[in-house]
Amino acid sequence: MTASSQAAPVADPSPGAPATTEAPVGRRVAVETEAVVGGLIAAAVTGLAAAVVFAGDVWPLWGGWSVGAVAAIGVLASGILLGAVGYWRSRNLPGQEWRHELGPWKFSLDVATVSTVHGIIAAILTVVTYTMLQRSFEGLVVDALTGTGAVAASAGLAGYWISLSVSAITTNRLASLLVFFMASATLASMATAQDPQWWEYHFSKLGTANDFSSGLFNIALIVAGGFVTTFALYVDRDLRILVQQGVLRHAWAPRFISVAFVVMGVLLAGVGVFPFDVNLALHNACAIGMSLSFLTLLLTAPFTLAGMPGRFFWFCGGGAALLLGGAILFEPVGYYNLTAFELLAFATIFGWISVFIRFVNALVRHDAIASYDGGYSV
Repeated sequence: MTASSQAAPVADPSPGAPATTEAPVGRRVAVETEAVVGGLIAAAVTGLAAAVVFAGDVWPLWGGWSVGAVAAIGVLASGILLGAVGYWRSRNLPGQEWRHELGPWKFSLDVATVSTVHGIIAAILTVVTYTMLQRSFEGLVVDALTGTGAVAASAGLAGYWISLSVSAITTNRLASLLVFFMASATLASMATAQDPQWWEYHFSKLGTANDFSSGLFNIALIVAGGFVTTFALYVDRDLRILVQQGVLRHAWAPRFISVAFVVMGVLLAGVGVFPFDVNLALHNACAIGMSLSFLTLLLTAPFTLAGMPGRFFWFCGGGAALLLGGAILFEPVGYYNLTAFELLAFATIFGWISVFIRFVNALVRHDAIASYDGGYSV
């Protein structure tokens, strides 16, 4: 082998080489700079507000009106704002241009849910952090200067992370955010529930106490429902690319799957809008309808998603068997209660979504993403 044949080419790719969705170095540096600036602005604004609140007193890290509570509020508000601005601007980045084709209401819902989910996740992590700090330093109180610095640092770090995250949204990232959001919000609601025996009844008991815990639970369901609806836009795009590549056999498959996700999202939001102590009939109708929609996805997958790898359909069959088996163990066997079955269904649904998206992502070619021109029907 000659020396020239061993040398790796360093010139630009040939015209026939696959396109890439990676942003140029200059643009990536610009995104990083914007994230730093966004974090600094969030730190400055929330720090100023905290200085006014904390002036002339000492404060606990967590517990009631505290440093952690002020930090969580600041992180939530600044995070949603920075997330909306950053996500709106990111539609001009390589691989994101297709979002220009979305209708006004779709684009507005897309921006609202993505930014809200980021803000809530950051706020929950802030609460967890300050709770752990307070338990680690039992009895510690801080003055106004220290409290202000802590709040500013929290908002600044959260703003920096959110700005970077929303600038690089993919279907995979959305799926991970959805699962993490639901898991963190649900666990936080469980941990703060006033009734320690809530699990003896059913999962929806978490949304009936009319306190912080129930409010968080219901809001999480509503936001997650909107997020699943937004998620359907990305699923629709990726599945249409698979149709163009010849992987999926049915041209109508993207519409069917994305509509199923929209239905699931609307019904999931309905569970939060109608807690069972407010309207039992609508609450149950939304919960049962969501489960049936998901089961329909699983059972029809071999036909609707014909062309996907066979191992994916085995996974779908396993998910359906797990749900049906769990239902039988709950009733008539009575091995565990309704809460356990609902947790099993929760884990199955969001676990399946994650695996489904990873299969789709593994099949989509990057050059197809770069050349995709929109054409949405959801």
